[in-house]
Amino acid sequence: MKIAILGTGRMGKGLIKTFYQAYPQQVLFSGRSQQRAQQVLDELGIDIKAVEWPEALQADIIIPTFWFSDLIPWAIAHKEQLRGKIVVDITNPFNEDFSDFTTAYDTSSAEELQKAISESQVVGAFKNTFWVVFDAPVLQGIKSDVFVTSESEVARKTVIELLQPLPFRVLDAGLLKNNRTIERMTLLSSEMARKAGSHPRIAYNLWGLAHEGLIEQAS
Repeated sequence: MKIAILGTGRMGKGLIKTFYQAYPQQVLFSGRSQQRAQQVLDELGIDIKAVEWPEALQADIIIPTFWFSDLIPWAIAHKEQLRGKIVVDITNPFNEDFSDFTTAYDTSSAEELQKAISESQVVGAFKNTFWVVFDAPVLQGIKSDVFVTSESEVARKTVIELLQPLPFRVLDAGLLKNNRTIERMTLLSSEMARKAGSHPRIAYNLWGLAHEGLIEQAS
């Protein structure tokens, strides 16, 4: 199984570092500029070659790391290449000053992406994971939670299994509509972290969950 990470920004860097450690022979990395993508890989000391988008879009699981405002137009433009693929949505539909959302309360970025590419299987994940958390996903002995959502149970299970080697606690968070809560919790946690002076080093961990039991239900 091939995993393609698209985008050379902060989240793209965090994801490629983390996935490369777990899947060095299976991960692809690409961006709008192949030269820039290669520069990022060289800076991170990752021993793979950047690929152009046509090759990256042949992967089984595709993780675009664009802003939400760019994600939907990009997905529509590449709808045919994404057909039948699992597309992992990490975005939050924040406005420009991160004070609110650009989506209504009765939807989420993951649901909007699924509408745009209805013949792909959208999976939500890493929405609550700020870029710096990839460098230290365990703080004071507590792992950061990653909530995985999808309308497709098969796609959700596939991504949950894929994420198991990563240094996070991976939880089955149900259907895409639950991203309405996850995305808003992310904005709330960001505001609280700024007040506490710890932004952007903040992540979720839900107490009282039997982790092994949840994974058994998801697998």
